[in-house]
Amino acid sequence: MQASVAQRPNILIIEDDHGLSDELALQLGASGYQARQCYDGDSGLDTALNDQFSLILLDVLLPGLDGFALLNRLRKYCSTPVIMLTARGAEEDRISGFQCGADDYLPKPFSITELMLRIEAVIRRSAGHRAVQAPATQQLQFDALTLDKTEQQASYQGQQLILTDMEFRLLWMLIECRGEVQSKSHLYQQLMQRPFSRYDRSIDMHISNLRRKLKQAGFAASRLVTMHGQGYCLK
Repeated sequence: MQASVAQRPNILIIEDDHGLSDELALQLGASGYQARQCYDGDSGLDTALNDQFSLILLDVLLPGLDGFALLNRLRKYCSTPVIMLTARGAEEDRISGFQCGADDYLPKPFSITELMLRIEAVIRRSAGHRAVQAPATQQLQFDALTLDKTEQQASYQGQQLILTDMEFRLLWMLIECRGEVQSKSHLYQQLMQRPFSRYDRSIDMHISNLRRKLKQAGFAASRLVTMHGQGYCLK
C-alpha cells in the first residue's frame, strides 16, 4: 500500500490565494495526486528546486517573486512541467509565460474539470517522453545538432541548449520528420494532447522560443520554417 502511495504524482501549488490553493489541493487529493502548497514566490522557488515534482501549478501575481521571475529562475536548473494560472488573461501575459518556459497556461476563473484534464495531459506526455525506449531511439543527430532523450539534453556544436521539456520534444519531432511539414493540428495532438484551436498560440510560442535558442547557439534560425497556413518544418 505504501509503495503505491509513494508513486502518486506529486504536484506543487504556488498560489497566494489560500482559499483557491486549499480547493486545488483538495481536488488534487481526490483525484489521486499528492499536493504541496506554497503561498509566495520565494518559498515556491526554493521548494521547487529542492524537491522533485511531477508538475507545478504557478500563479503569476505572487508576493515576492512573481510567477514570471520565478519561472525564469527555475528554468535555469530544471525542466519540471509548469502550468501557469493567472487572473490576467491578456495575450501578452500568455506570451510572457511561454517565453519563460511554461508548458501550459490557464486564465482565471477556470473550470476545475478543465484544469484536471490539462494536468493529466501534461503529466502523461511528460512521463511518456521519459519512458524507457529502444536504444536506437535514444539519440538523434541533425547536422551539428545532437539530442539525447535519456539525459534530456540537446546541444549544437558541443554547446548545450537549455530547453524546456516541451521545446525538447518539439525539436525531437521536427528532427525525426525533418523536411516534412508538421501541421499545427498534428503537433497539438502529439505534444499537447488536445485539439488545435485557431485562437490557441501555445505551439507558436514554443516554436518562437525554440527558434530563438537555436539562433543564440549559432544554428541558422531560418531553417526552422513557418509554413503559413500549414505548420512548421525543419530544413
